[in-house]
Amino acid sequence: MNYLSVEEITKSYGERVLFEDLTFGIDQGQKAAIVAKNGMGKTTLLRCLLGNESVDEGRIVFRKGLRIAFMQQSDELDSNHTIFEEVFSHDLPELEAVKAYNKAMSENDEEGITKTFEAVTELNAWDIEVKVNQILSVLQLENTNQLVGTLSGGQKKRVALAKVLIAEPDFLILDEPTNHLDLDMIEWLEEYLCKSNSTILMVTHDRYFLEVVCDTILEMDNKTLYKYKGNFSYFLEKKAEREDQLLSTIEKAKNQFRKELDWMRRQPKARGTKQKARIDAFHDTKKVAKQRIDKDELEIPVKMERLGTKILELHKVGKEFGEKKILNDFSYVFKRQERVGVVGNNGTGKTTFLNMLLGLEPLSKGKIVTGETVVFGYYNQDLPDYEDDKKVIDVIRDVAEYIPLEKGRQMSAAQFLEKFLFPRDMHFNFVHKLSGGEKRRLKLMTVLMENPNFLILDEPTNDLDVFVMSVLEDYLRSFQGCLIVVSHDRYFMDKMVDHLFVFKGEGELKDITGNYTAYRSEQQKLARAEKRQESNQPSKEQKSNQTSSERRVEPTEVAEKVVKRKLSYKEKVEFESLEGDMEKLETEKAKLTEILSNPEASNEDLMKSGERLSVVVSELEEKEFRWLELSDYE
Repeated sequence: MNYLSVEEITKSYGERVLFEDLTFGIDQGQKAAIVAKNGMGKTTLLRCLLGNESVDEGRIVFRKGLRIAFMQQSDELDSNHTIFEEVFSHDLPELEAVKAYNKAMSENDEEGITKTFEAVTELNAWDIEVKVNQILSVLQLENTNQLVGTLSGGQKKRVALAKVLIAEPDFLILDEPTNHLDLDMIEWLEEYLCKSNSTILMVTHDRYFLEVVCDTILEMDNKTLYKYKGNFSYFLEKKAEREDQLLSTIEKAKNQFRKELDWMRRQPKARGTKQKARIDAFHDTKKVAKQRIDKDELEIPVKMERLGTKILELHKVGKEFGEKKILNDFSYVFKRQERVGVVGNNGTGKTTFLNMLLGLEPLSKGKIVTGETVVFGYYNQDLPDYEDDKKVIDVIRDVAEYIPLEKGRQMSAAQFLEKFLFPRDMHFNFVHKLSGGEKRRLKLMTVLMENPNFLILDEPTNDLDVFVMSVLEDYLRSFQGCLIVVSHDRYFMDKMVDHLFVFKGEGELKDITGNYTAYRSEQQKLARAEKRQESNQPSKEQKSNQTSSERRVEPTEVAEKVVKRKLSYKEKVEFESLEGDMEKLETEKAKLTEILSNPEASNEDLMKSGERLSVVVSELEEKEFRWLELSDYE
């Protein structure tokens, strides 16, 4: 069943055409993602679909009667609402009933409680309240009385996400849903959307997210759109095939163009029908022959100042804000070509830690010693504030005219811009005309143009498209200095770092060898072990501390006895085998992830690994659910 039909739509701003004659459809149950380079009009397309912006030509038709929800940008929320009021600001009867019931409860209105209780029961809406509490808890929005206007940008983004998830729409439209979520939240959202019955259209740059959640990729390129019925690995393979075919077509057109050019130079008089047709064909061939395929690859042998024997040393460093501990007696000595990923929940102090390394944040105790040869390059999360009349190339030239390369060579600011997917026709554009992602890319380039030998990157992938991230990864692979990265992009972290600084909270920081996927696999095993221990603990205490004759039986315990039962022999065997099965699946998942993050993997390997990863993730979820179900029995 078709839910959305888009027919030959065109959108332009003045002379700039974002897309032209786009035609595609979304069917019921599809989970589709739009991918494109920054500035190609992804967000504009979403706004056009929702009627927030008009199209120049064409038409957009949603199936009648659909409940559609769009994850709004944080600045479109009502700042005078509490979190609770904002997430419930839908006109759905079930949500209205739950909202009225909670209001009556907070006001201790007995008559209102009775009335609204009946309404919620009649609509069978009690599970909605459970769902709301679960979503708000996972997104760390438990203080529902807090005003939206007092929240940080990241918290507002999470409120916007909670709002659309709670609505349970038929058609869900998401614009960068993983931004400002920590890794636990992203993995939870992945699982939630995989199980959701909603039809989904999203814009996201999280490649693992694209791999696991999506079954359709819509690529916007060169003002048109290509549809791939598969996940991200399938898209990469088919995109490569499409580009190879296009390259072959261009080569043939070039050869034909050379032959026809000589004939055209003789200035034939187009009197006959055949001559006119040949001239028209020549111009068509010329148009095809002049096409370019930009390869998103970047290998620059940059010549940087060599790091000395002393790079960066931390000696019993501590940091606290009042009673809140960020770091407690942490010591570490950085070595050459160190590649560290920094992970931890929001608010545990990751950005504060980076600022301490750079001397921007004072220490509470201990000391940090920086080597004389160290040249820091720091990319932070703040959106750059450029002058309106500044041109793109001038932003780079203000840092340096050239970047030094090996063997005495140089790369100009213009060449560097092209490497980072700013074509020549954009170099003299005013900065204020750039998209948010393009501005962040330009800011990242200014950091790299300073030619540092110690790079510190705080969420470098936010608002960067998958193509720019591929370019950045190529650059960092050839980078010979030290690298510290804070990122919620798991794909990026797996490719870039070889060990992790994990912020556990309460000042605890652990150094763990391996990439992010290996770390998460270990964490999940520990969580399952803790769950198993917790589920067994009550029965052990009851056996060791009390007998049935020595204690009073409460009514709630009677209810528990009715629900709880012993595992059958068959269930015990199943329960014991589940843990082994889950470990095997976790191991396979890690291996598949490693293949997907390997730049040298073939297209065939990527496709097979991507398909298998979807199956493994699904099987793992089923076994985990069954394991938890059985662990609740005695």
